[in-house]
Amino acid sequence: MIEVNKVSENEFKVRISEGNSQTEHRVILDDDYYRKLTHGEITREELIKKSFKFLLDRESKESIFSSFKLEVINRYFPEYEEEMKK
Repeated sequence: MIEVNKVSENEFKVRISEGNSQTEHRVILDDDYYRKLTHGEITREELIKKSFKFLLDRESKESIFSSFKLEVINRYFPEYEEEMKK
């Protein structure tokens, strides 16, 4: 389960729970990047949740950085932005 909680306008706390284990992550989402990926068509929380589903399809929750800017994902997975724009 992926739970996204807003900390401030551009900062979010994400908790991933699987069975008895969980991880927590701090994510920064800049306004320009949010608009680039969504054109404002989904909420920031929805984009972050979708982004974590994308990551979990490719790596374990323990492999995801504990703190990062959302745009960093594209450096490791070049297909990320196109997937999010769909």
